[in-house]
Amino acid sequence: MKSSDSIWNGESSSTSPMAMDARETLRQALLALNGSEQCKEECRDMRHLNLVDDLVKDLAYAARILRKTPTFAITAVLTIALGIGASTAIFSVTNAVLFRPLPYKNPDRLVLANDLLSNAYFFDLRNGASAAFENMAAVMVFRAVVPREDGTAERISKGLITTDFFQMLGAHIMFGRDFTEADGKPNGVPPPPFPPPQGTVAILSHDYFQRRYGADPTVLGHQMLGMEGPGPQIVGVLEPGFKLVGPQPSPDVWIANDRGYDESNRSDLMLQVIGDLKPGVTLDRAQSQIDRVAATWRPEHWQVRLESWHKSLVAEVRSALLALMGAVTFLLLIACANATNLLLVRTSLRERELAVRAALGARTGRITRQMVTEALLLCGLGTLLGVGLAWLGIRELLTLAPPSLPRLESASIDWRVLAFSTLAGVVESAILGVLPGWRVARPDVMQMLRSAGRSAHLGIGGLLRSGIVIAEVALAFVLLVGSGLMFRSFLELLHVDPGYDPHGLLTFLTVGDAKGFQQPQRRLAFLRELEDRLRAIPGIQNVGAATGLPLHAVGSTHGIQWRTEQIPEVPTHTVDLPTVLPGYFETLHTRILEGRAFTEADNASGRNLAVIDQSLAEKAFPSQSALGKRICVYIPNPTWLEVIGVVEHQRLQTLADPGREQIFMTDGFLGIGISRHWALRTAGDPTRYAAAVRAEIAKFAPGRLAITEMQTMDTAIDTAQSTTRFHLLLIGTFAVVAALLAAIGLYGVVSSAVRQRTAEIGLRIALGAAPGGIFRLVIGQGLTLSLAGIAIGLVAAGGLTRVMASMLVGIKATDPGTFAAMILLFILVAAVACWVPARRAAGLDPTAALREE
Repeated sequence: MKSSDSIWNGESSSTSPMAMDARETLRQALLALNGSEQCKEECRDMRHLNLVDDLVKDLAYAARILRKTPTFAITAVLTIALGIGASTAIFSVTNAVLFRPLPYKNPDRLVLANDLLSNAYFFDLRNGASAAFENMAAVMVFRAVVPREDGTAERISKGLITTDFFQMLGAHIMFGRDFTEADGKPNGVPPPPFPPPQGTVAILSHDYFQRRYGADPTVLGHQMLGMEGPGPQIVGVLEPGFKLVGPQPSPDVWIANDRGYDESNRSDLMLQVIGDLKPGVTLDRAQSQIDRVAATWRPEHWQVRLESWHKSLVAEVRSALLALMGAVTFLLLIACANATNLLLVRTSLRERELAVRAALGARTGRITRQMVTEALLLCGLGTLLGVGLAWLGIRELLTLAPPSLPRLESASIDWRVLAFSTLAGVVESAILGVLPGWRVARPDVMQMLRSAGRSAHLGIGGLLRSGIVIAEVALAFVLLVGSGLMFRSFLELLHVDPGYDPHGLLTFLTVGDAKGFQQPQRRLAFLRELEDRLRAIPGIQNVGAATGLPLHAVGSTHGIQWRTEQIPEVPTHTVDLPTVLPGYFETLHTRILEGRAFTEADNASGRNLAVIDQSLAEKAFPSQSALGKRICVYIPNPTWLEVIGVVEHQRLQTLADPGREQIFMTDGFLGIGISRHWALRTAGDPTRYAAAVRAEIAKFAPGRLAITEMQTMDTAIDTAQSTTRFHLLLIGTFAVVAALLAAIGLYGVVSSAVRQRTAEIGLRIALGAAPGGIFRLVIGQGLTLSLAGIAIGLVAAGGLTRVMASMLVGIKATDPGTFAAMILLFILVAAVACWVPARRAAGLDPTAALREE
């Protein structure tokens, strides 16, 4: 007869006696070495060989066992792969956005200033706070139009940078040279209205170098084409892969900042300041240095706050990504619990087999190790398949994710993601192996043999499986509540009043200046003629323009401080300060609540008039009319404006949040021609007018104006809803899968209970129990488990869903209506899961059931 170990491992009984004698001889020879170092080393090698040999045998035996039960094996592997694949895909996004350091030198030491500054303010900071900073640089990203050789216009992104910008971030030049200090010598830029930066020297991004110049290195030393003559001289090409991370597009062309920094240019607020802290310098210490310098500018209101660049980059998406990571972790745990239940069911079906092995002498540790090996094989296959599903999932996420997720394009299966999926697989294999292994660790051999393979449902195995199902239900309920909150939030978002009518609006941005129109009056005449031509297109009802349309790139989004004569102290909050052309409110159908809108006569420099929104009117002038009142804004010098009208509040940045209050000024206040985001009110579908608008502008200003970002306002609304829709899609999908897995687990437990209590149920029916009573008995057992899980999930959801607060619109994380709806929904799901085994139990033939027992 085979030994118990050889039976368990599937060893052949044809082991040669000669081979056994050889092993014994080798063992005796090793012992004869009397504990020498050689003996210890040889013994260690022998143990290692035995362990490897045993592991290979265990894996081979596990593979043969699983091959005999393909339905179980495939179901378990797919369940594991589903949990690991979903969690790995979401972790890859979280890793790319939140955890991966910035792709620059000294990424942990890089900080940003919270406000835009001028050259003069920048040099004040760099010189005055040098004790805290290793280096300090500044950048401004803006759109530009450059002509191609064939005379057509090309829209590109430019970056105006201080000359040591690349050195501070560790960027390398592939061809040519970096900027020098001489490249930043001021070239006498005139005071406001500020023309767009031109620069005298430029460095190309590697992508633009390939796209525009075909990677021809002979372009070094040549001048780029400009709208009004030769542009900057090309002196270098950046290394491949260097990009400026952030909400703005990374520049195609980098130009050296040669703007003036005397007092006449102090109001030219355009630069984003980046600092590299010295080693050991804390953010608080650097802030104190900045405060000391800023106090010399305008101590009564100027505040420049520093924050980590990485923290600033992910501030708006951190909580949402962590909530998604928590949701998918719940799904992973549910998948693990479901797979564990599958293994427990399979173990219960194998109890007689295991009892026979134990009776033949198989050690408990050997049996447990084999159970763990089977779980390890299942989880290994599930992890490999899960990584493949994650790779596919990442590709889908890249197409579905909203543009608000920074650095999403870098999401991939890197070593961190592989480590995460491997750790998830190891932990899951430990759980899947230990629980079934513990279940059979000390079997009652005689009881198992007498039971003919049946297990008492009320025993430890049944209680363990019921406990796992309760945990599944609790986790799935939390996900259902989260998806319900996101669904309610999305419905609220659909009914948000944005402060304008988005239907029938065609929007676009014009880039480029009218050649020769340097005087304000000539620029004004140019704009009026452009308006007239656009309005003359058949079907165009009205025309408006602004520095930034709602849900587009809005001017002055960094905020402007204000005060009134009634509130002499400068408030700590700020307002948005968009400038508009007359006709803007009429085009967007924004209601005038008090006073009037701007007229053509108001659109001139020196006319310090303002239209404010309802929110600011209620805050600045409570319980009184705002008309005729004055309000002071700091841009950065204090300027008093007279209020001539009050309009309803517009949601400029996002539909999910009302945003700051608004003060509207005319285009001529800061300089005619800065309002370049256009909105056209059309008679029908706005997309039908796109070709006519392009043709009219091309005919009016050939080669001087380029149109970009043309879309309907409905499209902008849809894009603004994309973040909430993305969260709803993911959490909703996780919740549906989790509820399905929990229902399958519940079905398995109830069905197993019916099978194990067949004789009892048959006896009840024989003694007169009605089928309806049996049906209710089984349904009640399933609902009892569900209600226990819901109760636990209700407590957990009340606390855990609070982390979703930043993702919700118009409702609270503890919305009672959503909780009540999800309770009813899950009870319905549980009832459906229990219906099939309950119906089977109610239809049992008592004679057949008792005969089988």
